[in-house]
Amino acid sequence: MARGRLDGVIALDGPSGTGKSTVARALARRLDAGYLDTGAMYRAVTLAVLRAGVDPADDGPVFEIAERVTLELGNDPDGPTVTLDGADVAAEIRGAAVTAAVSAVSAVGAVRELLVGEQRRIIARVLEERGGIVVEGRDIGTTVAPAAGLKVFLTASADARAQRRSTQDVAEGRASTVDGARVDVDRRDRLDSTRASSPLRAAPDAVELDTTEIDQDDVLTRLLELVAQRGMLDNAEAGSR
Repeated sequence: MARGRLDGVIALDGPSGTGKSTVARALARRLDAGYLDTGAMYRAVTLAVLRAGVDPADDGPVFEIAERVTLELGNDPDGPTVTLDGADVAAEIRGAAVTAAVSAVSAVGAVRELLVGEQRRIIARVLEERGGIVVEGRDIGTTVAPAAGLKVFLTASADARAQRRSTQDVAEGRASTVDGARVDVDRRDRLDSTRASSPLRAAPDAVELDTTEIDQDDVLTRLLELVAQRGMLDNAEAGSR
């Protein structure tokens, strides 16, 4: 089992319901690293767009909103925060309205360019402060951090992902059914994988890991093995802490 502090960037990509967020945070905690959920940034912009009454598919006004809002994301895996113009929106961005509109907002090329620039700045800052960061999203290995020391693309069957998404929603107090979650999973898969700007896909050098039949502990174990194999552990620093 890997022991040490992360040195570098781990890119975790994949569609919703693969366990990406849970395992990314667990991995960052285990490796004393920072954590960045890039999807939360697109969700926060989407929330701002909905609050303004703007059509999420209207590129110009959507970009104008993305340019003027202030987003701040905390990078502690034990308590990641999301603020929009100074207000905590971590719970609100997970609601049904944002989930239904986020793919349209994410497909706006100018918005992606803007947020990718900010994501890279966050990664650079956290690397300077902590030495390592786990970044999750849909285009990390292909666009945001193509030089990441480890790229992993998580997958799972659509049925498994729908079940997980529904279970998570219910646990967090949101109304959900497996059938409804399956419709949403299929819709987001289609939209995210066919958009013109940074579509959802595995980087050519990414390790693909199917999580359909394995639990989160097994996924974490496999990821820790990959980190060790890539020589991304600063064991000397970990031993001096």
